[in-house]
Amino acid sequence: MVKNMTCGCLEVINQKLLQKTQKHPCYSADAHNKYARIHLPVAPNCNVQCNYCNRKFDCVNESRPGVTSEVLTPEQARFKTQWVKKEIPELSVVGIAGPGDALAEWQATKETIRAIQADKHDLLFCLSTNGLVLPDYAAEIVELGINHVTVTVNAIAPKISAKIYKHILYKGKLYKGEEAGQILLDNQLAGIRYLTQHEVLVKINIVMIKGINDTHIPDVVKKVKELGVFVTNIMPLIPAPGSAFEHFPQTSMKEINDLRNICQLDIQQMRHCQQCRADAIGRLGEDRSQEFRLTGCEAPSLSFKSTGKKRYRIAVTSKYQKLIDLHFGHADEFMIYEGDGETFTVMERRQVNKYCAGMAECEEAEMKRDAILDTLADCQAVLTMRIGYHAKQKLAERGILSVEYCDAVGSGLKYAVEQLLEKMVAEGRLA
Repeated sequence: MVKNMTCGCLEVINQKLLQKTQKHPCYSADAHNKYARIHLPVAPNCNVQCNYCNRKFDCVNESRPGVTSEVLTPEQARFKTQWVKKEIPELSVVGIAGPGDALAEWQATKETIRAIQADKHDLLFCLSTNGLVLPDYAAEIVELGINHVTVTVNAIAPKISAKIYKHILYKGKLYKGEEAGQILLDNQLAGIRYLTQHEVLVKINIVMIKGINDTHIPDVVKKVKELGVFVTNIMPLIPAPGSAFEHFPQTSMKEINDLRNICQLDIQQMRHCQQCRADAIGRLGEDRSQEFRLTGCEAPSLSFKSTGKKRYRIAVTSKYQKLIDLHFGHADEFMIYEGDGETFTVMERRQVNKYCAGMAECEEAEMKRDAILDTLADCQAVLTMRIGYHAKQKLAERGILSVEYCDAVGSGLKYAVEQLLEKMVAEGRLA
């Protein structure tokens, strides 16, 4: 055992655990650009409704907690971990961070961890939770060998919690207001205390919400310090569309860092957080989650049924050749797929000079766009995540259909053929 005097906090930490933590990107600032993590979205449900949260399961272009492109079963999560470990040798951490709450779906979370542990990879396991049912599962967390747990604690005053949380669902009953805040706080503190007493490193996430808990956060930090937490992570509010706080101003990083500097006097502060998606993969700041999406994990030939044997040639914009996840104007390469409507294969890759360098139109951009149109002249359609009005019109003038789609390439090709057939019917070229 060693004593850690960081920031004046006396902590007794197991030396072996401390060495492991040096490979955890979230707990060690030195590890975030050396080691990678995988977040497994096996827990879609949540028992707390935060006013700043709106969970989405299928948006590939939004990066914030609570967002994932797919929800996995424990066995799928095990397969994905094997796949990622093979492709990213520096993978060191398996985390479960939702997209709901890891403990609200404890059975799935537990099965996932046990399945991956059976493969005997040298991986750390961690999970994130709001802490509402933490006392119920803290002993099992310790028994499973989960050494790192993140708990979101936004307030230690029920009056403030009542402004942050719409409601909680606890033991089959819905609670609101200060009553909900008190239940949540009591369980958070009890669960954190149990974990730290059993050599689990606990990180506390705190969302800074201007006008609600910003001046209260130093009190939160002092309280969790008493419980023996390892580090606190003060994060800016990201106003999520569709949430109760969607019109709140996003907290600036200057405000965040000023508050971190104050709280640093009590406990060490995490300063490299990326507020990751629930399916994040790779090093911090280098999310490769869409590269490893299971719905994009397809054989080289993409098959689906259609009504005829007409040949189609479709250009696709894609970052990693698995998802349609790139704007037409940002593409420097087009994947050219060809098929008869039943089977599509990649025929070639065509390199281009991307023309979109900002919002302003210029003569050079027009010339680059025309060159791209010439490159795609033999295609019936372009399948892309987004395309501007003028580029869409230019393609239409050449008889090329623009199809906007945001999912796996296979399903996108199917959708593009459907759109082509509809266009042909509308033009009277197909009965």
